[in-house]
Amino acid sequence: MDNRSEVRDFLTTRRARVTPAQVELPGGPGRRVPGLRRAEVAMLAGVSVEYYSRLERGDLGGASEAVLEAIGGALLLDEAERSHLADLARAANESPVRARSRSRARPAGVSRALQLALDSVASGPAFVRNGRMDVLGENALFRALYSDLYALSDRPVNLARFVFLHRELAEAFYPSWSIAADINVAILRTEAGRDPHDRALHDLVGELSTRSDEFRTRWGAHEVRHHASGSKSFRHPVVGDLDLVYAAMEPMGEPGLNFLIYSAEPGTPTEERLLLLASWGAGPVDPQAREPAGPIDAHRSRDDARREDSSR
Repeated sequence: MDNRSEVRDFLTTRRARVTPAQVELPGGPGRRVPGLRRAEVAMLAGVSVEYYSRLERGDLGGASEAVLEAIGGALLLDEAERSHLADLARAANESPVRARSRSRARPAGVSRALQLALDSVASGPAFVRNGRMDVLGENALFRALYSDLYALSDRPVNLARFVFLHRELAEAFYPSWSIAADINVAILRTEAGRDPHDRALHDLVGELSTRSDEFRTRWGAHEVRHHASGSKSFRHPVVGDLDLVYAAMEPMGEPGLNFLIYSAEPGTPTEERLLLLASWGAGPVDPQAREPAGPIDAHRSRDDARREDSSR
């Protein structure tokens, strides 16, 4: 991806969303641009208008960490956006040979140790993905949760392709499809800043941009995101609604990979439904022979689910 255009579009879109009132500057009528003027950003960051204009034209070469921090403060960037700006600056200063060498070193799967760690997680879905949203490893409960995704022929399993290219399935699975779509694009955009020479990422973005108007619009917004913790809701076709919390971490020695575990709050209907999902997923999964999800029997206890699982 062209670093100069990435920098230009990122800084321009960030500047456009900050109003004078947010940074305690006078607004007034007659403003011809949304958000702040370049001169106002330069003043807030303590640099000259000429220097900031050069940065916004896409030239981050030689920009110091202090300048990047000052620009981030002037534009009210959050942590993910500041990291993205730093990634763009690193890419601007890195030699093409070194950058391509680093990109080629990306793992195509997970180590045996990581897979054993995934398999040891029994109470919730767990998986490892890269920044392209390829699932590189998972446990049985994750495969059961994403059974519709694994029933597709697409390989490697890719969460972004599922969201945008299998829209009907994805909208049934994600109660808030638009939020899921925003998250996927923001993670891909973050990865594009971290590794701009990743050919597979270029190909994925090109494919999704060509085949999905929703993706193309979101991609142009230049939103980025750190996906560390939070909550997500799913609607599984067999066990029904699941409201899960998640925590993510980057395995040491595996830059760019994300190890993510979903959990249910204790004593909630979701905890019961995860037990049922584990029981269902332990047997052969035939997506064509499923019954539609209905209400979970209120009299069904955890012990019932465990006895059913142990009898298989």
